[in-house]
Amino acid sequence: MVFSRNMTTTIIDCYTDEPAGLGVPPYLGTYPRYIYGRLKHDSRSEEIFYLTIDDIRLYRRYSSRIPETKPNSKTNINILNLTRNWSRTKEILSGTDRLIVILGVHVPGKYLSAVPGTLKEVLGYIEGLRCYKILTGPAATEHGTQLEGGKFAKMPDKGAFDETIADLVTDYDDIAKAAVKGAEIQKQISDLRIAEIETGRGCTRYPGCSFCTEPLKHRLEFREQRDIHQEIKALIKNRIRHFRLGKQSCFYSYKSDGANCNTKEIEKLLKPISEMKPDVLHIDNANPMMVDEPATRLIVKYCTAGNTAAFGVESFDPDVQEKNNLNCNNEGIYKAVRIINKHGAARGENGMPKLLPGINLLFGLIGENKGSFEHNISWLKRFVDESLLLRRINIRQVTPFEGTRLYSEAGSRFLKKNRKHYWKWRDSIRRSVDYPMLKLVTPAGIVLKQARAEVYDGKNTFCRQVGTYPLIIGVKQRLKLGSSYDLRITGHMLRSITGEPA
Repeated sequence: MVFSRNMTTTIIDCYTDEPAGLGVPPYLGTYPRYIYGRLKHDSRSEEIFYLTIDDIRLYRRYSSRIPETKPNSKTNINILNLTRNWSRTKEILSGTDRLIVILGVHVPGKYLSAVPGTLKEVLGYIEGLRCYKILTGPAATEHGTQLEGGKFAKMPDKGAFDETIADLVTDYDDIAKAAVKGAEIQKQISDLRIAEIETGRGCTRYPGCSFCTEPLKHRLEFREQRDIHQEIKALIKNRIRHFRLGKQSCFYSYKSDGANCNTKEIEKLLKPISEMKPDVLHIDNANPMMVDEPATRLIVKYCTAGNTAAFGVESFDPDVQEKNNLNCNNEGIYKAVRIINKHGAARGENGMPKLLPGINLLFGLIGENKGSFEHNISWLKRFVDESLLLRRINIRQVTPFEGTRLYSEAGSRFLKKNRKHYWKWRDSIRRSVDYPMLKLVTPAGIVLKQARAEVYDGKNTFCRQVGTYPLIIGVKQRLKLGSSYDLRITGHMLRSITGEPA
């Protein structure tokens, strides 16, 4: 793509979710920031607009008029995440010379306050626009995109775009400049955002797990600390004070040899960020085999409370682990859970434990059978019985992406074979593990501070603290959306909790 031509460019953010990297609100991903920054850096006089898929929906479905909210209605999360440009969407699109669409989900999930755009949806919205159209993001890779787990990916119609490029800004030297300039994109965003910060790409375990696209898309490399620090300084200058070091396959592997943590380099990364006093500093992905005590102590010391290290466990079945080249065995997972509980289970200033592990489980992997569920439930119950805290258990059906070993060797064979069991398996985990675990993590009576009211569901308000995998807290009254409250916990559901203003 030519960056230097003077023209009006509009970025449409349809939101992204990948094994390494989240860009679904309230997260602000790296794609829009890097692209905006590169355009600003290479063409200072160019006019650049940032729109979300929510802006486009509001224009196409409601003629850019925000519908009246009825007293008992649900929040319409299809049009919740509007930019400051929402009322000018028609004017901006009609004056656009170059349209850049960011789109793609490689980790299908459910989102409390946003709905990512799909290829079919966005094509219907932009079909009649007379401008140069570029598709970028996960959907532009050979793997395609899919918003629903358990289904095959959708591939882009390349005839609908003039260019299809997975990454418009790829080199880390270019990213160092673009990330700083790209912080200015926040000026076009009216609501709070958590900035997803890239620390590295690729995976130390090439070719990696059978289902994962990350090691296929990128060679292993890490960003320099000084570049990350400059980016965060620029974001703070532009009113973003919440950060997740999440765009990497394993935080503990930062600048490591893939066998041992490099604690010196981790501290050089974390300490200066902590000294900037961000409101939130969290991490995301972690390979349990890399978790050790020195690195965990550093994360607890320099990051803010409510932090979660999300383990890509996927399955506790040893046979499934071997057949899918998963990253850890059960004893390694157990050891990692114990280490993080030892150093991170104490409550922090916001009422949550300082650092807890999270568990990701995938249904539909090679070799899965009824016995796989028995392994899963047995190990998860062990954590409950030993009062080893888990922040959350994420359960989803795998998507076989083209180019992965899962796609070529099994496709949807095991999904189809066991699909009739999935709801029963999931419900059993929710009732016998999630429910008692929530009582351990957030006992009734404790106060969780600064929970932000995000959406309405009838007369109820769903709130969350800002950060990585925050708990949903249901409050039986309509609080002011966007405002923050200290909430006293009153009860527990299967995956969420209830509270009242303290």
